[in-house]
Amino acid sequence: MMSNDAAIATAVDVISMARAGEFAEVAKRFAPQLQALVSGAAIETAWNGELARVGPVQSLGTPTATDAITGIVTVTIPLVCERGELAVAVSVHDSGALTGLQFVPLGGQSDPAQEWESPGYSDPTSFDEIDVELGAGALAVPGTVSLPRGTGPFPAVLVLSGSGPNDRDSTLGANKPLKDVAWGLASLGIAVLRFDKVTKVHGTEVRKDLDFTLSDEYVPAATAALELLRARPDIDASRIFVLGHSLGGTVAPMVASIDGRVAGLVILAGGAQPLQWAIVRQLVYIAGLNPETAEAARPGIDALTRQAELVDSAELTPNTPANDLPLGTPARYWLSVRDYDPVSTAAILTLPILLLQGGRDYQATVTDDLAVWQAGLEKHPGTTTRIYDADNHFFFPGSGPSSPAEYGPGQHVDPQVVVDIARWIGNRIAE
Repeated sequence: MMSNDAAIATAVDVISMARAGEFAEVAKRFAPQLQALVSGAAIETAWNGELARVGPVQSLGTPTATDAITGIVTVTIPLVCERGELAVAVSVHDSGALTGLQFVPLGGQSDPAQEWESPGYSDPTSFDEIDVELGAGALAVPGTVSLPRGTGPFPAVLVLSGSGPNDRDSTLGANKPLKDVAWGLASLGIAVLRFDKVTKVHGTEVRKDLDFTLSDEYVPAATAALELLRARPDIDASRIFVLGHSLGGTVAPMVASIDGRVAGLVILAGGAQPLQWAIVRQLVYIAGLNPETAEAARPGIDALTRQAELVDSAELTPNTPANDLPLGTPARYWLSVRDYDPVSTAAILTLPILLLQGGRDYQATVTDDLAVWQAGLEKHPGTTTRIYDADNHFFFPGSGPSSPAEYGPGQHVDPQVVVDIARWIGNRIAE
């Protein structure tokens, strides 16, 4: 899998080519299925049209990378120009090929020396962190248990991170949103286990496995983590919850269904719209952030739309070439995505479910995702929903339209989100 560092290096190289006027070479960096649709001339027109407003590029700001879509790392690079600043979002597939190149609103940039600091709502003196290993054999992954100090047994939360080769903290530059959540909950007396995904730790092996599925991406490590928690005497085995963010939220009902002993689900910005269409929708949104250059993105979006339609069709088989499918991801993965309905899986679980959603989230939205969860769980007696109007996909508070550039500056998960999760878990324990 493409690491964030490798994606950043690719993105910087692409920007250097554009600054040198090598637009035909930039076009050649796109994925094979997009090259016929993305011309050097179109890239040149969009680039020169945008720089006509702000002048030549003087320097680059600090790039930030986010695994916003399965198999793709989006790198946002601030550009300091003669008469202003803007930013470019470069989407890099696991193969190293480009899937997108778009100007986006400048949401600020992170200080290159900035490091993650614990949020004000956590107390690092109130818990310990313990390194663990989940699973056995070649695909074992490392994790961390944040364990409250004091007398247990404690309730616990298993965290599932979102799409892409994420580490246990869902690191975004100086930001670590899942570490924010873990430290916040541990400070409130709830143990938390988070882990590096197999796609991060064993990316080479995963890329070679054409039979790799959505279940393979999460379930082996998650079930091992649940068993590890239950085996600890300082953990209340009857009060272990699964918390999933983004694609992790989508998969959380699958994990609970397979495990059969989970006490409840916390779904943060969980996707409910089919993944292939969520990818198309996100790229349309990002392209629309700058109407002046949106047309240049249209051929790529049209190509991805046709690939998403193939995923839906009866023509998709295990032998369908990966290059014909979204993001060049093999057919077995898309078949597993198509065969899994997270909402109907959740609806038959006799578990309490907490749905949390950012009002400004463009990756999983109130309209396209939360509304589907709510409709499917309308008759589920234990469902609670919270919407945080100011929050984006990572539950960072802000204002205005959200964009990839917004994820760059150092920030923390909304404290109310952490409080609400802890309170909800506490109420379930008291029932």
